[in-house]
Amino acid sequence: MTCTPVHAGFRTFSVSGLCVRGTLRLRGLFWGGCHMPRATRRGFLGSASAAGVGYFVAAGNRPAWSNSANERPQVACIGVGGKGGSDSSNAALFGDVVAICDVDRGTLEKKGSAEGFTSAARYTDYRELFAAHAKNIDICTISTPDHMHAPATLEAMRAGISCYTQKPLTRTIYEARLLAKVAQETGVCTQMGNQGTALPTSREAIAQLQSGVLGTLREVYAWSNRPVWAQGPDRRMNLRMYQAQAMAQVSEEEDAKVGADEIAKTVADLVKKKKDEIAQALERLDWKSWIGVAPFREFWPGLYHSFQHRGWWDFGTGALGDMACHQLTVPFAACGLQDPVSVVARTTGHDFDSYPASSVIKFEFPATSTRPAIPFWWYDRKGNKPPAEVFAKWGIDKVSDSGVLVVGEKGAFYSSDDYCGKYELKGVEKVNVDFEPAEDQGKGNDVNNMFELFRAKQAGDPRITKSNFIDRAGPLTEMILLGNLAVWAAAQGG
Repeated sequence: MTCTPVHAGFRTFSVSGLCVRGTLRLRGLFWGGCHMPRATRRGFLGSASAAGVGYFVAAGNRPAWSNSANERPQVACIGVGGKGGSDSSNAALFGDVVAICDVDRGTLEKKGSAEGFTSAARYTDYRELFAAHAKNIDICTISTPDHMHAPATLEAMRAGISCYTQKPLTRTIYEARLLAKVAQETGVCTQMGNQGTALPTSREAIAQLQSGVLGTLREVYAWSNRPVWAQGPDRRMNLRMYQAQAMAQVSEEEDAKVGADEIAKTVADLVKKKKDEIAQALERLDWKSWIGVAPFREFWPGLYHSFQHRGWWDFGTGALGDMACHQLTVPFAACGLQDPVSVVARTTGHDFDSYPASSVIKFEFPATSTRPAIPFWWYDRKGNKPPAEVFAKWGIDKVSDSGVLVVGEKGAFYSSDDYCGKYELKGVEKVNVDFEPAEDQGKGNDVNNMFELFRAKQAGDPRITKSNFIDRAGPLTEMILLGNLAVWAAAQGG
């Protein structure tokens, strides 16, 4: 593996001849498991946690619902703020919420006082929730920061609970494979929260592309205006440096001794100013549970919670992990974008703590029985898009901030949003295709995606969900994280 400098502040990293089913370990980030403390890291994913060992129930031995067949399913919700707010509310449309969990006590109290949640038991540690309620839970939503998706989902599945887990499914390649494997073994129903999967336009688009309307497929492009959160080396210089070097370690008595060290003095001043804010925040935030399986670091206001976890290697998956699970729903399924043989990343550089400010990633996929070898390019950061000539050939003058372009020998497919809510065929006309739309509940594709899991659970058919862990969510997440593997290695900017 080598890094070669290129232009415009980027550095290229190439992984050629990838053995996708092999073993490669870089700090355990992608091919390793969840980064637990050393003594328990492997054991956590290898078996149910201590709270869960006693209540493993194979899904095949459980009824559709844990209570009477005439009643609604019993639901638990892990993470009820941010996207978890809508996930939990959507689940409450179709089931009775018996328990909720959130590391932020303020968020927990707010959700617990909302209609449909007032009788739900409340927890800040999901393990305690499962210990108390697992035998009576039918479906669980998991809407935590990325690094906690796998641990919570794994424990739920091993207890025979069907899962709706937010995207990206996991933070590491190993976790993606493990969740797919356990879903297969337990027979539980699963769905990833890439809600565009439930859009009729995305399902129709897959059918259009699979029909061969574009002729032989040539190349695929996707670009995103993310990150819209702070990430990159500047983030470390401005904030992370202070927290990493001296959080709670510089006392007032020591201030006089560090006058000659400007960095330490800055740290001391900053810690003093933030002391009250930190104390107040930690009164409502269960920081230990937020950290979960990640290496411990001290809390710092506005740096990780909430939403900002996406830009940290230990907690998130960057722009690629955050958005590609949405944007690649159509091309992944329609073009067979699985098991690349080469991945090349160009980045603006990163410090192995925060993701780079911007990246361009090229995947090379081998030929299949339905198409020749095909490249796929990913671009992130607003304004970072494929070259203009790629679009000009198809009469696309105003390129959207985020989108997807699939190029074939006869024409092109262009979607100008994140979820394939709309698309156009360029150079060819649509053909008549058959596809199975999601059952419309009249409340939007997010609700429809959730309902599909409830329908699958009631029918006892895990294949009803189109973004189940086995067929779609696991392999899609794995492919995406191979891109982050290349980004990880392309750390040094030019």
